[in-house]
Amino acid sequence: METRKYARGLLGAFLAILVFWGAACVPPQAEEIITTVELNPADSMFQRISDWQDLRQTEDLYPVLYHPNPAYRYLAARAFASIQETSAVDSIARLLDDPVEEVREMAAFALGQIGAAEAVPHLIRGFNSQDTSRQHYPSRRAILEAVGKCGDVNTLEQISSVTTYTPLDTALVEGQAWSIYRFGLRDITSTVGTDRMLTLVSNPAYSSATRLVAANYLARMSVPLDSFSAPIAAAFDLSNEPNIQMALAIALGKTRRPAALTALIGKYQQTNDYRVKCNILRALSNFPYESCRTLVTEALRDRNEHIARRAAQYLLENSSPEDAAQWWRFAKDSLPTPIHLELYRVANRHLPAYRTEYRDAINFELRQRFARETSPYRQADVLRALSEFPWNYRFIYRTGQEVQDPILKTATYECLQQIGDSPGFDQFFGLSARRVSQELANYFMSGIRSGEAGAIAVASQALRSSARDYRSFVEPDSISALTTVLESLELPAMVETYNELGQTIAYLRGGEAFEPIKPKFNHPIDWKLLNTYGDRPQLRMKTNKGDVVLQLWPTVAPGSVANIMDLAQTGFLNDKAFHRVVPNFVIQGGSPTGDAYGSLDYSIRSEFSDLHYDEEGLLGMASAGPDTEGTQYFITHSPTLHLDGRYTLFGKVSKGMDVVHNIQVGDRILEASLEKTDKE
Repeated sequence: METRKYARGLLGAFLAILVFWGAACVPPQAEEIITTVELNPADSMFQRISDWQDLRQTEDLYPVLYHPNPAYRYLAARAFASIQETSAVDSIARLLDDPVEEVREMAAFALGQIGAAEAVPHLIRGFNSQDTSRQHYPSRRAILEAVGKCGDVNTLEQISSVTTYTPLDTALVEGQAWSIYRFGLRDITSTVGTDRMLTLVSNPAYSSATRLVAANYLARMSVPLDSFSAPIAAAFDLSNEPNIQMALAIALGKTRRPAALTALIGKYQQTNDYRVKCNILRALSNFPYESCRTLVTEALRDRNEHIARRAAQYLLENSSPEDAAQWWRFAKDSLPTPIHLELYRVANRHLPAYRTEYRDAINFELRQRFARETSPYRQADVLRALSEFPWNYRFIYRTGQEVQDPILKTATYECLQQIGDSPGFDQFFGLSARRVSQELANYFMSGIRSGEAGAIAVASQALRSSARDYRSFVEPDSISALTTVLESLELPAMVETYNELGQTIAYLRGGEAFEPIKPKFNHPIDWKLLNTYGDRPQLRMKTNKGDVVLQLWPTVAPGSVANIMDLAQTGFLNDKAFHRVVPNFVIQGGSPTGDAYGSLDYSIRSEFSDLHYDEEGLLGMASAGPDTEGTQYFITHSPTLHLDGRYTLFGKVSKGMDVVHNIQVGDRILEASLEKTDKE
């Protein structure tokens, strides 16, 4: 009880200080703080702290929080942001009073990453205890953001209710926006918070950074926006920043108002940024199909493949049955092959049951196409188009048994999973539904016995589907066989597959508890390699579309940088495909088998920093959970703020962003090489 009273008292003081700071506008200047954080990966202590972080040797890290060198205090706090040990809260909280600004910022970030409710009183105290100097603002921004990661709805209401910040209070306003956004990612929202974000995004006097966060909140959170069409449309129309326009397009679509549709169509005709167009096409799913059909048809012919793909995706989700045959015919109208196949998929999904002559022709042509295609990625697209007519399930399974390519093996079970999960399954198969369910269960069991990481993972997911209960079709002896497969999986290379299969075995046994494993430390940082190229190494990827140069950040994530440098130096990255491309999101590569599953025989640690995924061209590590990273990485097309603190960020495109935007699934790295760069 006393603790609750203390926390409420702190929260009240917190609100008072927030309001005071907003009213103060521009604070007076204070004496400069001379001490700064200087990071050097060649420094032996930098390396030691990083190794302790990798080894999770917290007993060695705790004393460093008191080290006289602020760089080491900073690094120790950052280490705990990745380790996320709740028992460290009190020790890290002491750094909120550190004399060095960067250390206070990192301490706040670490407390937010740990996410423990007991950190909130410390963060409030840290916010209130700082003086009024301008240089203290960044840590206050960090504290506000951290509160959003561990506070409750009452704290959200308190922070959201502060309206006295002016556009000149840049860091405080940004902190408020980040806080409300972080609360939202935890499914904690309030009307007051949404109203505040609308205010921030609508006023161009606020910084671009603030408006970007507010726009992403409105786009991403499940909050009612139907009554806010006018202010969002006004902000959408006034903004000339694509990063903000992209998010506002999604938010505007959520209002579902006719005026919003008019604004979206108008902006589509005006903008030249393919990313904005892609998000407008996404937003159109909220409106009547007939109102959007003309624009989508135009988009299908766009030379930018991302736009055409997004238009095809819209049709897959929204086309009317009456138009299905037309999209099949339209596919033959000299469209590029990938879009061609996407429209076959649209036709196969939406074609009315009585149009048997069209259905037979479409599926005959798709089977012929599969035999002609030489690219496994295109063949996988054909299988996906075939899977839209569920009676193709046997053909798809037989095809998967006849091929050796893991890309096609995985695609086979993804298609069968989609068939099993389809909402109209029982109606479609009628009296045969139970028999087909039995066959699919057998197929998924076969996939688990295949030995392929991707096939096992997807088949495991399929068997515990919430759409179809396969448990009655799996014999107890078969479950024992699955356990044998589980024990045979190579770790840590197959950790994602192991966890998927482990969850499925627990599910089949009646919902037993299963704790996903985290790989133990198994891959030390190669400091010699890392320091061969200095503190600003570059990775050059020569692709079939052109060169991409990435500036790597060893001071931010030394383990991840050393890892990708090793992959480049040993030739692993050469001739590797980009196996996943999501329009206006990411391109992803580094899969040894090209199907997005598996890794080499090691894993590396997650390395989280207080940097944000707030622009295009950022390099991150793909992950199946904390400390499961290995060989797969991604590069962003645009801001992806929801990835912050969850996916290691360790570099940025310095040249060739146009190439990144042009890459599609199946494009390849011809050669990867390392380069030194001079200091700026």
